[in-house]
Amino acid sequence: MQLLFDLDGTLADPLEGFANSLFHAFDALGMERPPLATVKTCIGPPLQVSVPQLLGITEPGLLKDFIRLYREHHGDTGMYQYRFYDGIDDALAALRPARRLFVATSKPIKFARPILERFGKAHFFDEIYGSELTGERSIKGDLIAHILERQRLRPGETIMIGDRKHDIAGAKANGLRSIGVTWGYGSEEELREAGADWICRTLSELTELGLRI
Repeated sequence: MQLLFDLDGTLADPLEGFANSLFHAFDALGMERPPLATVKTCIGPPLQVSVPQLLGITEPGLLKDFIRLYREHHGDTGMYQYRFYDGIDDALAALRPARRLFVATSKPIKFARPILERFGKAHFFDEIYGSELTGERSIKGDLIAHILERQRLRPGETIMIGDRKHDIAGAKANGLRSIGVTWGYGSEEELREAGADWICRTLSELTELGLRI
């Protein structure tokens, strides 16, 4: 059995670094910062999706500048302000001997890999997969399809774990079962409506389920 883990909101809380990078972009463009509650709803989907939908930046040139400014700050500062959830090391260490573990994040691999390496988590995973800066594989379904092909994984023997509906939808698009976790940025209602096969409210629940299925 293989387990694919989302990063933001599943393995780690990105809020501080994510918000600071967003605010840097707003400040640099002379735009009013959105409330933190709005920023939280942007965690999970690709920036190319969440920024136009939730922050109202739709003009192509402005959107391009916004994402460039965000990434500049995130690469220098924001990505090192992540906070991995308490107990994540114990959970991954328990799962690692019995399961193949992969990271499947919409975050660009340019950021995802250094984050996991900086915080000492990369060694838990067989491989780390993310999107490209061009936006390629930023949609979770496309990313999962890429992982299945590259690793020659069987959908029926692979499970996606994430905190947002995009993780569940990506799993369904590829014939995977999915586990929704409630300690991130998606509600239990969101995960159930998306069709998650299981819901876990704690890391201990996730560990027990991951070893059992």
